[in-house]
Amino acid sequence: MSRVCQLTGKSVMVGNNVSHSNRKTKRRFYPNLITKKFFLPTENSFITLKLSTSALRTVNKNGIEACVKEARKKGYLK
Repeated sequence: MSRVCQLTGKSVMVGNNVSHSNRKTKRRFYPNLITKKFFLPTENSFITLKLSTSALRTVNKNGIEACVKEARKKGYLK
């Protein structure tokens, strides 16, 4: 599976490792993703999402229903 947050769309960024002698080699910055299972009362089912930790804070703040609705609207979820 790809390293993409299913609610916010955060994905891998590309940058450089810079050594003491200022040589640059390519590297990747990965988002802080976790797999979390949520219960959706309106659908009476569980949903498993791969979320960034910042998206998890948003779910705690706004609720899972609002976040899933917004992600479906943006096209991140089916």
